[in-house]
Amino acid sequence: MLFDLYDENALLLNTNFKSKADADNTFAYRGELVLVEGEIGDAKGRKKPPVSVMRNAVLLSVDDKLTLVSGCLDELDQLTEFVAKYKGDFAAEMKALFFVVNITQPMQVVLEGVTFALIPLTEGIAWNELLDVLHLEKSDLKGQSSAEKVVTAYKEFASFKAKGDVVTMEEAAGFTADIKREGYGAI
Repeated sequence: MLFDLYDENALLLNTNFKSKADADNTFAYRGELVLVEGEIGDAKGRKKPPVSVMRNAVLLSVDDKLTLVSGCLDELDQLTEFVAKYKGDFAAEMKALFFVVNITQPMQVVLEGVTFALIPLTEGIAWNELLDVLHLEKSDLKGQSSAEKVVTAYKEFASFKAKGDVVTMEEAAGFTADIKREGYGAI
């Protein structure tokens, strides 16, 4: 499966779960996803820590193609890193919604044929924010496995309408600011 391959290549970090959903060839993952790998650090081939990661990643794969991608990016430029590294794994109908710390307004960007909804976020957990944006309540997920919760989120995208205009990456860069995230977890 796709996420096993990512795991073997040390692209998954701080894994919350990686598991099969009820449908055939459907798998879900939550954790961190490496966007830019660290350099080789020694003669034994061990790598230095990643240069860039997507935090709070929520991924769904069907038939070894990414059908849902969500998570938190510290900077808008990380979107191009994500696309460069993973575009070969995109499903034609992939749904993508990223919470981006350094943008000032909601917008949409089309890259590699996929529309990426981008929403500003300086605090909070991407999974919780995703549920809010998709208007899902905890009761909608009650009794479901972790993987099935991700499948439910994917199904809700059918009625999701992204806010903000569709802009180019160059135009999107004009809506960035020097904003830092307030925190990633319990202190």
